[in-house]
Amino acid sequence: MPRLGQGEPVFHAVVEATEQHHGQVVDGGCRAVQGTVVRELMGQLRDVEQTAPADSAPALRAENASLKRRLDQLAQEHRSLQERLEGARSNLRFADRRVADLEIQLLEQPQAARAAVVTRRGVTPSSPER
Repeated sequence: MPRLGQGEPVFHAVVEATEQHHGQVVDGGCRAVQGTVVRELMGQLRDVEQTAPADSAPALRAENASLKRRLDQLAQEHRSLQERLEGARSNLRFADRRVADLEIQLLEQPQAARAAVVTRRGVTPSSPER
């Protein structure tokens, strides 16, 4: 029977071998994942190269310039529409105030007209009408 302490070098060797094995498995797993990622990225790069060959660079530049001009045009149109909207809102506020003033005048006008009719008859507002 082995004495306590005699198996320690063997134990440490087994632990070390196990750790190395786990490290290799982890490294292998990481390398496999890295390889998969690299293959996917290379595939994407090949796809881009196939859809946009090197001789299409001038066409891409022209398209880019065209899109920039269109963007500027749309931005100018947006600013113009914003200004028109602001003007329309201002006109609407003015019209709302004018309508409110006219409503007040209509409400006050019958009272003034009644007072004029009553004074022409010689009847004061506090006395009963005939």
